[in-house]
Amino acid sequence: MEEIKRYKTSDLVLKIDTNYNPTQLPLHDWERYIDILVNGRQYQKEAIKNVIIYFASGIYSNTKDLVEKNWSDNSNIEFKNRYSSLDDYQSYLQIPHKLSASIDLATGTGKSYVIYGIAQIMLGLGLVDRVLVLCPSLTIEDGLIGKFTELTADNKLLKAIPENSKWKNPSIKSADVTIKEGDICVENIHAVYETTGSSIRDSFFKKGGTTLVLNDEAHHIYNKVEGRDNESKNLKKWKEFLLNPEFDFKYVAGFTGTAYIDDEYFNDVIYRYSLRQAVDDKMVKMVDYVSKDDDLDIDIKFQKIYDNHEHNKQNYRKIKPLTILITKDITNAKRLHSDISEYLIKQENLTEKEAEEKTLIVTSHNDHKANVRKLKEVDDYDNPVEWIVSVSMLTEGWDVKNVFQIVPWEDRAFNSKLLIAQVLGRGLRIPLEYQTPQPKVRIFNHDAWSRNIKGLVDEILEIEKRLVSSPIENSDREQYHFQVHHIDYSKKATTKEATKDHKAFDYTKGFIELQSQVEESEKESEYTDFSGYVSSKKTLIHYNTYTVDEIANKIVNELKVRNWEGKILKLPTGDYSKEKLPPKDEIVKIIRTSMDKVGIKGDRLVEKNRNKILSSFNTLLRKAGKTVVYLREAKKPLTISTKNINRESLALGNLRHNSTVFYSSDYKIEINDKNYELLKIVIEDESLPRSASKEINKFLFKTPLDLTFSKATPERKFILELCETNNAAKIDSWLKSRDMNFYSIEYSITSVGGKHSKIQSFNPDFFIKLKNGTTEHYVVIEIKADGDVSDENKAKLRYGVQHFKDLNKELEKQGVKEKYHFHFLSPISYDVFFDHLRNGKLIKYEFKSDLEDKLLAKQDEE
Repeated sequence: MEEIKRYKTSDLVLKIDTNYNPTQLPLHDWERYIDILVNGRQYQKEAIKNVIIYFASGIYSNTKDLVEKNWSDNSNIEFKNRYSSLDDYQSYLQIPHKLSASIDLATGTGKSYVIYGIAQIMLGLGLVDRVLVLCPSLTIEDGLIGKFTELTADNKLLKAIPENSKWKNPSIKSADVTIKEGDICVENIHAVYETTGSSIRDSFFKKGGTTLVLNDEAHHIYNKVEGRDNESKNLKKWKEFLLNPEFDFKYVAGFTGTAYIDDEYFNDVIYRYSLRQAVDDKMVKMVDYVSKDDDLDIDIKFQKIYDNHEHNKQNYRKIKPLTILITKDITNAKRLHSDISEYLIKQENLTEKEAEEKTLIVTSHNDHKANVRKLKEVDDYDNPVEWIVSVSMLTEGWDVKNVFQIVPWEDRAFNSKLLIAQVLGRGLRIPLEYQTPQPKVRIFNHDAWSRNIKGLVDEILEIEKRLVSSPIENSDREQYHFQVHHIDYSKKATTKEATKDHKAFDYTKGFIELQSQVEESEKESEYTDFSGYVSSKKTLIHYNTYTVDEIANKIVNELKVRNWEGKILKLPTGDYSKEKLPPKDEIVKIIRTSMDKVGIKGDRLVEKNRNKILSSFNTLLRKAGKTVVYLREAKKPLTISTKNINRESLALGNLRHNSTVFYSSDYKIEINDKNYELLKIVIEDESLPRSASKEINKFLFKTPLDLTFSKATPERKFILELCETNNAAKIDSWLKSRDMNFYSIEYSITSVGGKHSKIQSFNPDFFIKLKNGTTEHYVVIEIKADGDVSDENKAKLRYGVQHFKDLNKELEKQGVKEKYHFHFLSPISYDVFFDHLRNGKLIKYEFKSDLEDKLLAKQDEE
């Protein structure tokens, strides 16, 4: 069974029919204009012509029509491999009913020329009388306005516009003035939603049929946007604006160098000039990325990054090379900016002010917004900035050419093709001083990234084949839908003192376990570039060291000033306390003995060994902690219907690893064509384990989902019990819930050490509906393995029980005849649970599972 389908990304580009009627579309009149505009960049010319033919030839009526014509053309079979049917393909289109499409041009290859050319030609042809160019930030807006203004002042371009052009040399405006016929309006998406000072509504209301909308960095329209600030909210509404019937836009094009929704390639791309092609054509820098590096230590990473930076300064002396470090959010950016500043102060013997001048942090935080403007000057040789720290979300729109090293700081934050391509894009532009030979930008990534980069470079798209579970429709089993009540809470944080405190600390053995050490060593990293060339670079790493005397002095000072009343420190020479402090010589002796045990010579210890010694004594000095707890107040209950449950998918490969797909005996008429074809493959594949799939009699499969997935043995056994004849007879309906976004219950868990409390949430695994007279009972189950008595499960049980107590009270107040029962359950208690279900004891609150018993006992111990 083939579980992953591999596609050549270029095979997923929709073809535009170039056999159009030239009398209807006199595009040949614009040849000279396009040639002057693109200045030999053939890919820009092809992109412009493809878009114009799509919009203006009359061959296509909308995106669905474009897809249908490509589907009918059997020259590209990859579409049919990726989608089970034409309807399936079209169901995934983002904007199906307009002349809409995406253009994929690698970052640094001049998207602005393509955007401007399309805008001028569409105005010139008279198909539109206004153009709206939207982008995600003010930085990009300023860049586009500057570029477009230059192009309108180009006499050669102006003279090349055909005489019969409807609109020549358009005015470039932003939305703070009225947009008139023949204008190009460039605006960031946030201004679209401003209630004052924006002319968007007045200028484009009901004029969508004669307006061309061009979206720069269009991946923002379709990808999930994190954050709750106004900028994030406006990005989330971008697609909503394009589809707004009050404007009714007809022509919509999106431009991006990262045409991915995470790892999924856009399915409406009509032209692609890939990163690999741009590198091969030397339109952008060659990319050098880490393919082997085993060092995780932060200080070692800083030293390697600094060594690369200094190497770039030697190699590219005509300019001032820059290093960009990219984080996932503002908090991490602030921390990293502080860390890199401290490192430079130590490494280069700088003052704080000098380090501040060398580093620049760029985020959406109010304290940093002014720094975005400073990016315009960072390429200048006399500008002191050499290091830039940025948040990934803000990485587009910088026209900075001197970037020669990029550091994606948190590995997990950049693990999709979208994010990796965005990171690479920051350093692709080539400075004028180094056009030839092709310069390199080095990506100091974790080596786990290298496979993802290679996939991007090789232009291979790997898509896992996935079964999809959906709410049942148009079937007898539709009767099993139900709705449950949920309750939200207002929360107030408070603190409580920790209840435990150790009194005696025994170090009579006379030493602390240390590690063997060296004070400096050469560390090697391996790099691979896009052409496959492998090189290695060694960096001499210096480890921070501290003298024995410095460490002993710190311990003695801490023992003097810190509060450790009532505690005893046991050393080889006797017992010590706050009133009777140990002498420094005794501390030094313990440190020396510890060093001798692992053969450390001399008088210095590296940081990891210093920290081991300090932490040993800090345990003694640690205060009794305080724990943050949250007091909750129940709000009015709300209802959630199984009809609205999100779809859930399961990769076929998981069926080899303890997952199971359950389906009814009526599956052939219950599931869609794509699911049917995949399920048929699963059923017929004899290499899969017997547990991979299970057909259930439709009269016993009392769930409102077409397919149900289990991901572990305990869940699979529980579902089989639910479908057993005697049990099913007592059940009205049941649901295997989703891992998220169906019925979420918040709980608080205290960190190790008891200092912090973190609010998290979980979604219970099963809902079972039972009836007793006029009252509906819902038994809510969280499934775990036998004996899983973790602190997390203890917290989930406590908060889950309280949640459903609160809910039952609120429903009783409102006269709603529903009762909720919550249980933690593991396989050892299945027989008792289902016996209680059959004999009616389950809804009388007479059941306690083995796991609940153990978790409650653990709570009592504490």
